[in-house]
Amino acid sequence: MKCARLAPLACVLAATGAWAGAALAAGGIEIRRGPDRVEFGSCVPSLAVENKSGETIDYLEVDLAIALADGRRRTVELKSAYREGIHYPIEPGGKAVLRQHLDTEASLGVPCGEVKSRAVARTICEATDGKPCTAKVSIQP
Repeated sequence: MKCARLAPLACVLAATGAWAGAALAAGGIEIRRGPDRVEFGSCVPSLAVENKSGETIDYLEVDLAIALADGRRRTVELKSAYREGIHYPIEPGGKAVLRQHLDTEASLGVPCGEVKSRAVARTICEATDGKPCTAKVSIQP
């Protein structure tokens, strides 16, 4: 294929590899409900992340406000890594699971059937060097 037949911008994008980066950047960061698991009789929720942006995510946290069947409300922090520990960057095009760290936070203390609703209370997304992510983050808890 010759660049003379293509639009000049398309030639530049194809030659530099920016075409794929532009496509990724348009997608943002998508977060969906992941599989729940049960540990010692308690529900442990998770979220599945797909980084369709062009930037690397160094740290990602989504706090879920959870309503229980008995009327109580709890907030659960789901994280990509420990805040002051080894980070697991999520590269462009990469996938990860946000998990509750039960060694630093109390469990819900109820089976998954007792969870009646989930809503996003807070989101922290940091790119390289602790800067806020510039990509759009969409969450479906």
